[in-house]
Amino acid sequence: MNAIYHHFIIRAELKKVFDAVSMPKHLVQWWPKTCKGVPARGEEYNFFFEEPYDWYARVSELEKDKFIYFKMTKSDPDWDPTTFGFELVPHEKGTYLKFFHRDWPEANDHMKYSSFCWAMLLDGLRNYVEKGLVVPFEERE
Repeated sequence: MNAIYHHFIIRAELKKVFDAVSMPKHLVQWWPKTCKGVPARGEEYNFFFEEPYDWYARVSELEKDKFIYFKMTKSDPDWDPTTFGFELVPHEKGTYLKFFHRDWPEANDHMKYSSFCWAMLLDGLRNYVEKGLVVPFEERE
């Protein structure tokens, strides 16, 4: 199986970063257009981007302020077998975020494009948490 990894520092406390990657009201500030879900193991999230991208995932692992993993349940055929997640580690400058998106069936063009998109979106996450900047949904990759 294939995977995407992005690791970087966010100059903010763990709780603030965890909320930004787990709470729908914060997720919509840097990733989907709308989002519903509860950060608890086994709970379902709905990540809506635009038609036909109305995707669902289940929280497969979670420890508050440490990590959250999402197992895709209804999405694109390439994404359906995948799990993505955020692991947070205390760092002298704030929080070290370790992002993964694994279990891709092929290292195809879609996976490579998704890696680029994740990098751009995660930069948006960093700017949102550190500076309160929000990129309008229509301008996100």
